[in-house]
Parts: sequence; C-alpha cells; structure tokens
Amino acid sequence: MDVNESQIVEELKAIKEELRYIKEHMVDIDVILTPDEKEILKESIDEFKRGDTTKLEDLEREDE
Repeated sequence: MDVNESQIVEELKAIKEELRYIKEHMVDIDVILTPDEKEILKESIDEFKRGDTTKLEDLEREDE
C-alpha cells in the first residue's frame, strides 16, 4: 500500500468513528415537539385536569 492509499484508509477509519459517535448522540426527531404540538399537549393536559376527557373504555362502548 502506498502513502496515498494509507492516508485514505486512515481518513476512512476516522470518518467511520465520527459516524459512530454521531449515531450514538443523534436526537430522535420524533421526540421533539413543535410549538403547535406543545400547545396541543398543554391544552390536553388542562382538559384532563378539568375532567373534560373521555376514557378509552367509554369510547369503545359507544362503538358497539
């Protein structure tokens, strides 16, 4: 292997290691809420606290 090939192999190893690090520390986009989603979540929590929600069991009974 000449110097160029050796340098290429070393660079590829470094890139591979960087990719491994990035994958381990990458944020899952599905866990980040948009401002609209944050507002919807807040409203849902408020409705739940007020008792304005319906249990899933009750909804399922309505479908029968």
